[in-house]
Amino acid sequence: MTGHKRSVTRSPMKSPVYGSVWIAVIWTCGLVCPSAAIEVQPAQTQVRLALDRGKEAAAHRQAPETLYARFGSGDDLHPGGFLVTKLAGLSVMATHMALRGLEPSAADIAQVTKAPTMLVSTVILGDSPSFAVNSYMVLDQGGRVVKPVTVRVDGQASRSQAWPESPKFRAKVVATFRYVDFDPNAPTMIIVFPATGGEVRFTLSFADIE
Repeated sequence: MTGHKRSVTRSPMKSPVYGSVWIAVIWTCGLVCPSAAIEVQPAQTQVRLALDRGKEAAAHRQAPETLYARFGSGDDLHPGGFLVTKLAGLSVMATHMALRGLEPSAADIAQVTKAPTMLVSTVILGDSPSFAVNSYMVLDQGGRVVKPVTVRVDGQASRSQAWPESPKFRAKVVATFRYVDFDPNAPTMIIVFPATGGEVRFTLSFADIE
């Protein structure tokens, strides 16, 4: 990640352009989760369950990143991504620490549960090494557009498994959104706008994600 940031003072909404960006497709979240919605203010019991889930994952040598709420495709040739919610963040932190024989402190837990923003990380595909530079991301909740606080992108995309055929490159576009700005229960579309044109959409139900 090169740390490119994008101002959120203007809206980049464009009509789809099918050219240098490989696809503009809707991907549906396949998560089946027992929670009622993305939890903005986790209760103590939820915090403990999330931490226990992380410790259990460490006991089975499960990679921490597998605990994120994922959407889209998990392969190298299609768009995909994940959310880092508060409860998922607690589980991932607990896994990392348990693998080192440590326990999260009260300060560690508070830092995650009081975080004002949720991270959304996506992978998109294109045919230029710099195709993701100046890309943008929004949430669309029933026509209400939620803009991010920050956006970071890969300035230099990595080669995909299709190289030298199209799509040649894959890159990350990562944004943070304030919990107070979006509905944690709503059907939501994550829309990524590559600067080279077009858009990539991911359709999720926040009600099915912890």
